[in-house]
This record gives sequence, structure tokens and C-alpha cells, in this order.
Amino acid sequence: MITITFPDKSSRTYEVGVSGGEIAKNISRSLAKKALAISVNGQVQDLSRKIESDAAVEIHTWEDQKGKQTFWHSSAHLLAEALEALFPNVKFGIGPAIEQGFYYDIDLGDRVLSPEDFPKIEQKMRQLAAQKNTYERREINKTDAVAYFEEKGDPYKLELLEGLQDGEITFYQQGNFVDLCKGPHINHTQFIKAVKLLNVAGAYWRGNEKNPMMTRVYGISFPNEVLLKEYLEFLEKAKARDHRKLGRELELFTFSQKVGAGLPLWLPKGAMLRDKLEGFLKKLQIEAGYLPVMTPHIGKKDLYVTSGHYQKYGKDSFQPITTPHEEEFLLKPMNCPHHCEIYQAKPRSYRDLPLRLAEFGTVYRYEQTGELHGLTRVRGFTQDDAHIFCRKEQLKDEFIKVIDIVLFIFEKLEFTEYVAQLSFRSDEETDKYIGETELWNRAEREIEEAAKERGLKTVIAKGEAAFYGPKLDFMVKDTLGRQWQLGTIQVDYQLPQRFDLEYVSENNSKERPVMIHRAPFGSMERFVAILLEHTAGNLPLWLSPIHYAILPISEKFQDYAETIHQKMKAANFYGRIDERDEKIGRKIRDAEVEKIPLMLVIGAREQENQTVTLRRKQKGNLGAYEIDTLIEELTKEL
Repeated sequence: MITITFPDKSSRTYEVGVSGGEIAKNISRSLAKKALAISVNGQVQDLSRKIESDAAVEIHTWEDQKGKQTFWHSSAHLLAEALEALFPNVKFGIGPAIEQGFYYDIDLGDRVLSPEDFPKIEQKMRQLAAQKNTYERREINKTDAVAYFEEKGDPYKLELLEGLQDGEITFYQQGNFVDLCKGPHINHTQFIKAVKLLNVAGAYWRGNEKNPMMTRVYGISFPNEVLLKEYLEFLEKAKARDHRKLGRELELFTFSQKVGAGLPLWLPKGAMLRDKLEGFLKKLQIEAGYLPVMTPHIGKKDLYVTSGHYQKYGKDSFQPITTPHEEEFLLKPMNCPHHCEIYQAKPRSYRDLPLRLAEFGTVYRYEQTGELHGLTRVRGFTQDDAHIFCRKEQLKDEFIKVIDIVLFIFEKLEFTEYVAQLSFRSDEETDKYIGETELWNRAEREIEEAAKERGLKTVIAKGEAAFYGPKLDFMVKDTLGRQWQLGTIQVDYQLPQRFDLEYVSENNSKERPVMIHRAPFGSMERFVAILLEHTAGNLPLWLSPIHYAILPISEKFQDYAETIHQKMKAANFYGRIDERDEKIGRKIRDAEVEKIPLMLVIGAREQENQTVTLRRKQKGNLGAYEIDTLIEELTKEL
């Protein structure tokens, strides 16, 4: 027997020995038309694959992410088929689905592909999709697979075959196009009704700068034209909120090629915004019993060998710095090994625990040039890092306290839609992780219990754990409905072992503490980027680098404007007087463009009555206020 879970979460039982396609037909004609893929015991597969007995099966449609990913991966193959038809000598790298859409890395030799080529490629994709060609899967031995791509003259596919053995190799074919791929795919091409190519960029083969530069073609596809139209409208809204655009317009940050790609320079207003965010979290941390620490920007390579970071992430770090005395140092890739050494600085007793160490620590990763993206993907970034060292029996309570901090931050920054992702270890790729299975199982169980106790809406993501332990990742939706990972809490039984951390228990025995890694913002850079896009740059008053602009109607009111300015400054508000010889309408428009929350308009009536006329960003004219009354109200708001 097999149990089928449908998109509406209902379930039924079927006899064994049927294919996914037969199941879809047995369900209903309407669902058969919508079904794109199935999961069998958690693994996404083609809809037509044979299902063994005692299987847990889930049907995927366009309405869920796994269905979309299967649809977009199949669309990448359709793109490749169109490219091969139009450019017969094209060579292919990889073509995965991504969070929104898909891409394919190709090599066209001396030919340069540009957006001007997109319309004819899209037209060819639509023609091929209309043929309703089936995505046919077949297993093939390595000898035949190598012979096929040698005859075709595709060196990139041959390189991918080098790490595969007989029994691990599958081909997929739709129409005249054959690709090396493990799937899954939708049943046929006619599901794909609307396509749009979005961008073309350079990408090093396999992300290695020593390899050839390939052309990466990005696209997206949908089951109907209405969804494509809605998506293109969404893209226009997203462009207006792009944090890189807002960063330039609001003078928050910049980049310099002389400084280096992926290394942001924070301008005065941006530095003030960061200071406000840091001050907000530091206050929370002090109230919650955290102790501030500071660690250097470099550490000996041996430190990260001990922690395991060098083995797992050495290729993503900057090259070691070697001293004249043959010592090797790394730019710090993580803060946690340094905090372990702070714990080791003196003997610890059970009375010292929990020990909560917090640091806004800057770390460095050597991201590939083609993957850098504004503040969301950089090479140097500051984590709002903290590590809690506690006894096993304290773990759940400490974990829940961190959840409360994260939820408080979300409330104050108006991130109202989120889900807690239980990022657990993969049952298959166990070599990605370190430590004993028993401790992993315990940590996963305790995280799930803590999330349940706080009433969080949760999803389980197998394979998304850190290499040293499972974690709780908060997946937040912004105002455009995009999902971001913000805030992470991780349980770690491994680093205390690797660093031989101990404390003396009540009965005088040596015990091992547990670590909680915690970063509510994640990184200051990425958090600011997401915050800017979420708010379209309209930051709340307490976070805005400039609180107010005083707008005199003419220079006759400069002295009164200066009086108001001094009172606002004395109350710890930051702002300026617009002294330009411009009409008041222009001054108001410019202040709106600069996204200044408060505009204090001053003219003859205001000076005579010792008031100001208050305009608030996005709210308009709120009338006259006596300045001391206004300051009192704004101070309460802050």
C-alpha cells in the first residue's frame, strides 16, 4: 500500500505497483492536469516514476515550491533545446532551477549573446513547448555517456561525468535535446505556456576563476500568460525598491573598485543607520544578560582547522597570510572559534553558566565576483553574533529566550509574515556533517520542542543544517511577498568537543557545555538591504539617519528656524535647516525624495504663534504644533 498526500493536505491509500502518472489519473482529471511532480519518501521525482510499496507520496503542483522548482528546471532544458536549435555549436554547462526561475551556463565560443537575442530564443522556446514533447528519463552506463558527449564535443558534460559511476548516470531527452541530468522533470513541455528571458551575465565554469568564463542566461516561465504579466509587474515594483538604487539615492553606502569588489563603504547616513540598529540590539542583549566581547579580524589557520571551518569552508576563505616566521593566518571567516577561546580563558563552573558572549564581529568570505550583489552578497560583513555556553538542562530555556528576542525585533521592524524553518541534517549526505548521530537527534528534538512551545509555524528542511548542528531559521516575507532568511539560532554539541570546553559540575565532575549560535539580524549588510527593500527606504522615525528638516518659507525666518533647530537637537533629534533660496513646494518635495520623516514648515504665522506646521512623510500636513508639545510626543514615539 502507498499513502498519497494531495495539495489540499488530504490523503488516501492506493494499492502498490502503480506509477505516478496512473495515480494522477485516478485522482481526478483536474488534478492530473495540474500535477507536476511527486515526492516519494521526501525525494522529489518525475510524475511517471514507479512507486514501491509502503511509500509516502506527495503530489506537487504549481501552487507549491517543489512543483515550481520542477517546472523551472524543465524550462531550463527547454531553453537549452532552443539554444541548440539556434546555435548548433553551443556547449552546455549546468542549468538548474533557482529561487525564481532558472538559468543555463553556455559556451558560444566567440559569439556574444545579448538581450537583443532574447526575442528569437523565447519564440523558439514557445514553438518547442507547443510540441508537447515528453521528458524521457533513461539510465545509461558511463562508457556510453562519455561516448555520447565525446561525439557531441561537449567538454563540460564530460567533466561532470568524471565524478560519476555506473548506476549514478541518467539522461533526459525532450524532442531532439539530450542532457545529463538527475531530474526531476515535468511530464511534457506543453505545461510551459509563458517564458521570459531576464538577463545574461558572465559566470566562471564551476565557480572557479581559473576556469573558462561562460555565458549565464537567466529566465523564468509560467503555466499561463497572466502569471507572467503579474511577475513582470512585480519586477518593476522590485526595481523601485532595489536597495542598491536606494543606497545611492539616500547616500547610505557605496563601493569602490580600488577598495575591492564586495567590500562596502558606509557613508555617514548609512553608518548612522547601522549604529541605531546595533544600539537597539545591544540594549536588548544587555537586558537579556549578554556580555560584550571583541575579537581580531584575523586568526591563525590552526584555529579554524580545530573548529572544522577550514576543512568545510577553506575554499570560500581568502588565501592564508604567511608571516616571515612561517605562521599562517586567515581573515576571520567566523566568530565562533574566537568565542570558544574566550570561554577557555579561565576555568568555568556550573555557576558561570549560561555564559552569553555577544559581538558585532566582521568576517570575510571570498565570494566569487559573479555572485556579488549589493549588500546581500559581499566579501566583508558584520554579524550580530552571540554564543551561549550552557548546561544541557538549560538549553531549551535559553533557546526559547533567543526566539523571544528575534520575535521582538520582527515586531518592531514590522516583519509580520514569517515561518520558522527547522533546518535539519540530511539523512543521505551524512558526510557533510560532523559529530555523533545521537547528539544530532537530541539537538533536532530540542529545537522542535522549543519552536512548538512558542507556537511558531514551522516547516522542516532536511539538508539545511550547519555542518556542526541543526538550526532554526526564520523565513520572512517582505511587503512584495518575497521570502528572505532573517535570523538564525543553532544548537552545537560539536565545537565544545573540538575545543575541549569544560565546566565543573555541582558534584565536582568535568562536564561539556552546549553552544547556541545566534544572529537575529544575520549580518548588518544583508539586513539593511532587506530592510530598505521592505520599507522602500521609508524607515521608521527611530531608525532614520535624519529625523527632521526645518523648512523656512523665506530667509526672514532663519533666526526662528535656528531656535527650533537647537530645541530639537537638545532633545536628541538629528536634522537640519533647509536654507536654500527655493520655494516651499520644492523644499517639501526634496525632503520627501530624501525620505526625511519630519518636515517642520515655518512662516509668519508659525513665528508669531511660536509653533511649527508638521508634515510627516507619507501622511502629509498634520497641522500646527507648539514645539515643546511636539518634542514631547516625538520623544514618546522614539
